[in-house]
Amino acid sequence: MSLLQLDGVHTFIEQFHILEGVSLDVPEGDIVALLGRNGAGKTTTLKTILGLAPARFGSVHFAGKEITDRRSFDIASLGIGYVPEDRAIFADLSVEENLRIAERANGDLAAKEEFIFGLFPDLKRLIRLPGTHLSGGQQQMLAVARALVADNRLLLIDEPSEGLAPVIIEQMMEAIRRLSDRSTVLLVEQNFIVASRLAQHYVIIEEGQSVKHGAMADLVNDDETIRRYLGAA
Repeated sequence: MSLLQLDGVHTFIEQFHILEGVSLDVPEGDIVALLGRNGAGKTTTLKTILGLAPARFGSVHFAGKEITDRRSFDIASLGIGYVPEDRAIFADLSVEENLRIAERANGDLAAKEEFIFGLFPDLKRLIRLPGTHLSGGQQQMLAVARALVADNRLLLIDEPSEGLAPVIIEQMMEAIRRLSDRSTVLLVEQNFIVASRLAQHYVIIEEGQSVKHGAMADLVNDDETIRRYLGAA
């Protein structure tokens, strides 16, 4: 069953027509990779789902409910977490304070601490330190962990491997695999090797349009599609 559906979505940012017809289905319980070259519209797709860049045409459904015209706060409260590309942690706040800000109800963090610190042991060790004292990889861990504090059925994760050392990328991949046991994941990832090792399904966006989708196991053997739309093979 699809947890998230976009149908013919068009999104404008100021006068610029960024998404020109994006359709996708995200099955519940899966990791789906949103692929495409830089500037194709992947991040805008995530922002459209959340209402941060509202769709002008088309529809967005989550858990069977249309959310196209809802406010971002209302959309998030339905159970959608977001890990932005720039991480957006509060640099002057401690790791613990960053996590507590993500609570929707008192006790959310306490209920998830064991799971979160099991995924990211570094965060437990650094719990009192401000964000400015964290490495890039630790900041990414904190950004993901923050999206896990509340009960989110869907996680939108934008470029989790960007700028990270290979050993940290491996840790992040393992964390995403483990958290996918609890949440469905829509993943924007420029690193095709990372995406291919994580996702069960893919959607390719080219110039603001969804142009191809299917099983990731089929895409990894499709050199022509990889060269045409992703520029690598």
